[in-house]
Amino acid sequence: MIKNDLFLRALKGETVERPPVWMMRQAGRYLPEFMEIKAKYDFFTRCQTPELASEITVQPIRRYGMDAAILFSDILVIPQAMNIEVQMKPNFGPYLPNPIRTQQDVDNVIVPDVTEALDYVYQAIKATKEKLNDEIPLIGFAGSPWTILCYCVQGQGSKNFDKAKKFCFTNPVAAHQMLQKITDTTIAYLKEKVKAGCNAVQVFDSWGGMLSPEDYQEFSWKYIQQIIDALKDDAPVIAFGKGCWFALDVMAKSGASALGVDWTCSPRNARYLTGNNITLQGNFDPTRLYSSPEKIKTMVTDMINQFGKDKYIVNLGHGILPDIPLENAKAFIDAVKNYKA
Repeated sequence: MIKNDLFLRALKGETVERPPVWMMRQAGRYLPEFMEIKAKYDFFTRCQTPELASEITVQPIRRYGMDAAILFSDILVIPQAMNIEVQMKPNFGPYLPNPIRTQQDVDNVIVPDVTEALDYVYQAIKATKEKLNDEIPLIGFAGSPWTILCYCVQGQGSKNFDKAKKFCFTNPVAAHQMLQKITDTTIAYLKEKVKAGCNAVQVFDSWGGMLSPEDYQEFSWKYIQQIIDALKDDAPVIAFGKGCWFALDVMAKSGASALGVDWTCSPRNARYLTGNNITLQGNFDPTRLYSSPEKIKTMVTDMINQFGKDKYIVNLGHGILPDIPLENAKAFIDAVKNYKA
């Protein structure tokens, strides 16, 4: 039994004394203890070494006592497992030297045996669970098929993922085949994560907001829906689409346990669009953590009041930024832990 089950109770929509809190990208680059590990090991070594990944996962919990941990990993371990080379270049980000651009490229992509190709992730989960000692739940995650396709086709990060969109619109058959391969791999991967000990999973659709509402349904949401359908009986699923407020009504009927909301959608609109019948997670603007601790505490309290304390998980509207002061991150967490309705 998990001792602090506030997060899992919120996912079920149960009445809670206060909402739970965690932060996207909480395991990582804003923490000095993480930077010490980063100085010694390159990015994918950190992801692929269970002892390092588990240590990085629990660092923020030791420091701040969030209500859930999220496994340190990366969404691009999926294309790596599918035989697509992914490099992480310092001061540049992900780089895929052989992007997917043709039908032949798609045909060459494999759907791997995830138990072998991604075993290091499951070992990291087991090591993390030992460290957490059932104090709090552990979240596993994956990128949405669309978001993964964006990197696979573009070959790197982008402001508009124009090459990825061009590929979908000029070669939709190949694009859908690629999306299905990613989906099948992701479902198998997340199922193994749950078996290894993850208490919930989150699907990050970081680039869903690049698509029009109609294209979103075709090239992104229907694949996320497959993932939710396959996973929802195994563990709670959180779906987070950055910039995808326009799809919240459809998402709310998906069988997901919760929906992530970014800071461009007000709590009131998010509740309205979802019919107030699903747990919501979010949506503090990560750059607002540059505000003073006092201001942060006031804004967090106001945010909780707007969402309501039930069917709500406090989080940022996207990942925490690397240069956020430690005391400001603490102010964010403490404001939730000290919340009184």
